[in-house]
Amino acid sequence: MVSRFIRGLVGSVIALLPFFVWAGGLEKLDRFVASTAAARADFQQTVRDAKGTPVQQARGTMEFQRPGRFRWAYVQPYEQLLVGDGEKLWIYDRDLKQVTVRGLGEALGATPAALLAGSNDLRTSFHLKEGGKGQGLEWVEAIPKARETPFQRIRLGFDPAGTLVAMELEDGLGQTTALQFFNLQRNPAIDPARFRFTPPPGTDVIGEGS
Repeated sequence: MVSRFIRGLVGSVIALLPFFVWAGGLEKLDRFVASTAAARADFQQTVRDAKGTPVQQARGTMEFQRPGRFRWAYVQPYEQLLVGDGEKLWIYDRDLKQVTVRGLGEALGATPAALLAGSNDLRTSFHLKEGGKGQGLEWVEAIPKARETPFQRIRLGFDPAGTLVAMELEDGLGQTTALQFFNLQRNPAIDPARFRFTPPPGTDVIGEGS
C-alpha cells in the first residue's frame, strides 16, 4: 500500500514537471523582475523592414540597475552610447561629437528600457499578456499604454531557466527590431560610475542642460 502511494506520488510529480519547466511567460517575467535588480549582457540587434528584410545589424553591451539606471553601448557598426543616470537620459554619438539630453521619465515612458531598468510595477505602463511558445522560448507581449510611443508592441522571450534571452520590438511602420542577449549576468556588482555621463570637451549638448 505504501509502495502504491509512493508510485502515485512520484507519478504526480512527474506529471507536474512540464508545468514547472515551462512556466508561463508572465510568471517568468515576474520572477525575472523580482529577482534581478541589476544585470549585464552582450547583445546583437537586427532591424527588419515590413517585408522581413534585414536592413541593419549592430551589436554591443548593456547594463542596468533599477530604478532608472542603465548603459546601452553600441560598438558595431558605429559607436553610440545611451546612459540613464536616474534623472536624465544621455545619448552620445561619438562620430558627430554630439550628445542629446532628455528627462528620464519622458524618455523611458513605455520603451524597452522601462521594461529592463524601470520600476518593478510594469503593469503601470504596459498591458501584459502571454505570448505563447516559439523558438524554444516562452514569450510575453507588452503593449504600451501610452499613445505616443515609438513601439506598438514589445515581445520578451525567456528560456526554460527563466533567463531573458530575446526581445522583439515592432513600430507603427511594421519595422521589427530583434535583440538577442548573450552571457547575461544577474545582479553583478556594477560601478555606479557606469551610470554617469560627462560630455567630453568639444561635444555639442542638445536638449536639457544645453
